[in-house]
Amino acid sequence: MNLDEYFERICFKGPVHRADLDTLNRVHMNHVLSIPFENLSIHCSEWITMDLDVIYDKIVRKGRGGWCCENNLLFSWVLKQLGYTFTMLGSRVFNSSINQFSNTDTHLINKVDIDGVSYIADVSFGVSGQIWHPLELILGKEQPQEPGVFRFVQEEGMWVLEKTGRKRILQDESFNSSDLLGSKSKTKKFYSFTLTPRDLNYFLETSNILQTSSDSLFKNKSICSLQTPTGFRALVGWTYSEVIYNFEEGADLVDMKNIPDHEIQKVLKDKFNISLENKFIPVNSKGCYTL
Repeated sequence: MNLDEYFERICFKGPVHRADLDTLNRVHMNHVLSIPFENLSIHCSEWITMDLDVIYDKIVRKGRGGWCCENNLLFSWVLKQLGYTFTMLGSRVFNSSINQFSNTDTHLINKVDIDGVSYIADVSFGVSGQIWHPLELILGKEQPQEPGVFRFVQEEGMWVLEKTGRKRILQDESFNSSDLLGSKSKTKKFYSFTLTPRDLNYFLETSNILQTSSDSLFKNKSICSLQTPTGFRALVGWTYSEVIYNFEEGADLVDMKNIPDHEIQKVLKDKFNISLENKFIPVNSKGCYTL
């Protein structure tokens, strides 16, 4: 495991003078532009481990992406190598279909402390909920980024991340009823958390359940998402989407299309730079998941 090799993977050319906010912002941004949020391993007979050496080899050397327990665990190693003070946290993802957060911590994030100020770094939420730069951990402060205006609010003693986005313009109106679009509300909740420190072992059981339970979103949907300089791309099952943020004043452009089986591998290679070693079977069945 080598930091320069990781920097090459995320196309980061430095310089790195010290563990400051500017460096953190640039490394965080390069990561989300280069490494997909994806759960494809589940759908091509690969077991997802929390062994950092295996994760490093998969993401850095083999050019794959990963879900939060891989990407954000790898990023915690990067933070350590760069000399940052950080703490791993667990968060509960919001399910909009039942209007509540999950009962357990299923999403790993990192809190980073710089010069007496705390920030949330999260390089692996994907789609429109992906932050491009770390967010200052402060209640109520509006923090604009390209995806929209993020803020932390408090609910029942929990920190809650939410975002106010823009209206959507659909390129193809036939997708108007797609469940991937969710509600038309511009403000969305993503996850809630406390500041209780967690470690790798805390997420082991959750990682196993998410790969094996028939109720798991990740068992029921194959997902690959990558941020772009203007928005993001996503392949969920057979539906490929490209989103351009602020295409018109106050509106995002959403282009969706269905991909036939014989073109799936080409889309993964051309749009996400992913080549899979094992046979991949797309899945898009039950489970709330929106762009």
